Amino acid sequence: MRMPGPAPMAAAALLCLLIGLLFLAYQVRGIFSAQLEQEYVGLVLQAVERADAARASAIALKDASATDAQHRAAYREARIEWAARLASLHALITSSPTPAPALPPSALSAAADFNQASAALDSADAYWRDQRDRASSDVRARIVSVSHTLIALTAVVFGVLITALGMYAKRNRQLVGISSEFEHASLHDAMTDLPNRRKLFAALEESAEALADGSQAKRIAVLYIDLDGFKRVNDTLGHRIGDEFLIAVSRRFRQTVRNSDIVARIGGDEFAVLVREFSSDLELAAIAQRIIHCVAETDTRMGLSLVRASIGIASFPDRVTDYWRLVAAADETMYAVKRNGKNGYAFASAAS
Repeated sequence: MRMPGPAPMAAAALLCLLIGLLFLAYQVRGIFSAQLEQEYVGLVLQAVERADAARASAIALKDASATDAQHRAAYREARIEWAARLASLHALITSSPTPAPALPPSALSAAADFNQASAALDSADAYWRDQRDRASSDVRARIVSVSHTLIALTAVVFGVLITALGMYAKRNRQLVGISSEFEHASLHDAMTDLPNRRKLFAALEESAEALADGSQAKRIAVLYIDLDGFKRVNDTLGHRIGDEFLIAVSRRFRQTVRNSDIVARIGGDEFAVLVREFSSDLELAAIAQRIIHCVAETDTRMGLSLVRASIGIASFPDRVTDYWRLVAAADETMYAVKRNGKNGYAFASAAS
């Protein structure tokens, strides 16, 4: 299943964040509203408590002896105080920002029926206590909802970041792979996958610098190889057979030389071997003989009886004093071999 691209994922994440932020704003607004409602309910309940205290005073004086004038006067004062408290409570309730049951007007005077006024106060007390509990529950629920939303948004943001980092790392690996492929293609022959001329000269320069600073042996060499009779393979058997021969012989060349040495395809049917370290000309001659044997064996295995090899060998600094001339000197020596009968090797002269 194909993963969505960065743009759809970013759009989806942005939409989720926007919805989450809007929900958070709504919940925060609800929390502030519920807190304001709690404060108002608290004011009403304080008024209820004051009215209840005034009622308690009136109840304490209600059963005073009817002949006790002082107690009757105190009772009347207590009823007047209670009525005033009920009137303050009524005014506070009618100012409520949300609709609420008001106290009956008949219960607000000092002459009102005691039981009616007491029932109205009890009803108001029960109603506003329920309102306080409801507002508290609403605040708690909204706070829990906000915390859950924050956790979800954090998970979304974290998931988007992890996904973005993963996509960036994947894209970076792809770019690195593409860059490596381009670099490999620029330094290697497309058909045989051997290093090309550019790679050969870069390795030659590196080896010469290592030789100069003493970190390598004192001599390096280039063997320049030309396949004798290869043109007849293309002309008589076709380029497909010729390409198969080049691929097969290239594979044999890689198996023949040491891992430290480089086999490069210069172009067409011409190859070169950079020997990074050798002890004597006998060692170079042995390499040349193995290469000639590889060509002959590949020719025999494919049943061609057409292809052999001519090799020119040049070494630095004993035979060639400028390492940039190594390939040219080996090439010139290879042509000398071809003029002298082919299918052999020769060393460049010191005059090179």
